Amino acid sequence: MSSLYQSTITSLPLLGRGKVRDNYAVGDDKLLIVTTDRLSAFDVVMNEPIPGKGRVLNQMSNFWFDKLAGIVPNHLTGIEPETVVAPGEVEQVRGRAVVAKRLTPIMVEAVVRGYIIGSGWKDYQQTGSVCGIALPAGLRQADKLSEPLFTPAAKAELGEHDENISFADMTQRIGADLANKIRDISIALYQAAADYAATRGIIIADTKFEFGLDQDGTLHLMDEVLTADSSRFWPADSYQPGISPPSFDKQFVRDYLETVTSWNKSAPAPTLPPEVIAKTGEKYREALERLTGQKLKD
Repeated sequence: MSSLYQSTITSLPLLGRGKVRDNYAVGDDKLLIVTTDRLSAFDVVMNEPIPGKGRVLNQMSNFWFDKLAGIVPNHLTGIEPETVVAPGEVEQVRGRAVVAKRLTPIMVEAVVRGYIIGSGWKDYQQTGSVCGIALPAGLRQADKLSEPLFTPAAKAELGEHDENISFADMTQRIGADLANKIRDISIALYQAAADYAATRGIIIADTKFEFGLDQDGTLHLMDEVLTADSSRFWPADSYQPGISPPSFDKQFVRDYLETVTSWNKSAPAPTLPPEVIAKTGEKYREALERLTGQKLKD
């Protein structure tokens, strides 16, 4: 399977490159968002692409944007990406790009946790809380929480680590009305997605959403949604609390980096061996098929 580490579109102005996505201007009010095969772990971009990963993420996001459209508007325009680039650039966008509304991003990630795992588990072990929210004593790793927790994070510059913040801090940054709206919508999105995923034998342990405002001040869901990059997916049939469950996401890479290498989680990233790259690609494609019932489109 071919891969795209970085797009090289010259027919549109380049606005910037994120950890995974390259953004181009389409006029004054739209963006071409190209999802590359780059992979980031611990907020550092790895040196090797995961072939097909960007197409998996794009297809999965579009599935969820459609399924959750009744909860909140999203950034999709419905314009085919192939129509906004030069003929020689079509292959760079086919299956891995969208034309989106150009929104003003809200610089807070909306994280929802249904289970205690990852940084939340480490926080709980040290403090008995997750992001300042006190939890009952005696929870085990990967335990389901009594209700989903909303734990926002401040978005960091490329290569820096996002910072968990309190809801009070979020309110101070963006205002109480918007903070409350984002919290309530995020929990509703997570709950709807988790209920659907359960019918497919998948547990969504946690996820993060990103939002932006249009010129009228209307809140939109943007960037990506409920992908294997932004979420932890666990197979329900092998889930058990007390251990870190196997995942259909980049947790496979995180585990390799934390257990096999002595990397300090700062750039530059270590080299990923071919078997880790191949297995990670398989995990992403399996997540797409298990959750959506769709094969990766040609």
